[in-house]
Amino acid sequence: MSDPLAVIAELPGVSEAVEEAREAVDRLYRHRVLRRRSPAVSAESSLRGARASAALEGVDVPLDALRRDEVSDPVVQGALRASAEMGRLGGTWRTAPRQVLARLHTVAAAGLVPEADLGRPRGGGQVVSDPLGLGAAPEGEELAVRMEGLVKLLMSPTKAPALVLAAIVHAELAVLRPFGTADGVVARTAERLTLVEHGLDPKSLAAVEVGHLELPYADGLRSYLSGTGEGVAAWVRQCASAVVLGVRETTAICEALQRG
Repeated sequence: MSDPLAVIAELPGVSEAVEEAREAVDRLYRHRVLRRRSPAVSAESSLRGARASAALEGVDVPLDALRRDEVSDPVVQGALRASAEMGRLGGTWRTAPRQVLARLHTVAAAGLVPEADLGRPRGGGQVVSDPLGLGAAPEGEELAVRMEGLVKLLMSPTKAPALVLAAIVHAELAVLRPFGTADGVVARTAERLTLVEHGLDPKSLAAVEVGHLELPYADGLRSYLSGTGEGVAAWVRQCASAVVLGVRETTAICEALQRG
């Protein structure tokens, strides 16, 4: 059986970037604060990740305002709900990814689209949001074929590292925009869910979305869109960098808790 992800894992610079990310996560997991306060760290990481994900959609709000529950913007609330929902979907991600994606869209897009459209893949002629300026999204048969391919990747065994799978899942959802609204939030949540369920970050500690916010996110996706080996490798390396930066953010959380 072919393993396209294993081919991507061998592209220039990918294995080194993946190893750097893995080592960063391993160092984070050895932090003494996590012995007793891992749930608190994960919760704070999820909050910061949701804020960053909403910012990537164009809605940037102060973290303190989120803590005080002062933000009613539907994009922000959708990112928060998607982050919270992730913990309940892990067991289904490998076996029924379409179901998980539909659920993520349902919670992420509430208040942005009519209730009847929540969790439903878009049809032809539907307006597709493009907050990153990526251009027209695939339609019709191309969209269907690529989504089927993504589902197969998620359900098939691979020798590739979890980070490679997570990067491809993230990019495909971000560029295909299968729902037409809130696809970026769904894509970033799916990436984090993949890192959790495939063993790189099982406690969901690394604030990967914060890393993406610090990096040239749209440029990375445009590199992926080029379809070249160089472009795909650049995107995977960028995702690895996002993990490293996300670990840095979570380490800061741990240090703050340690200081009391």
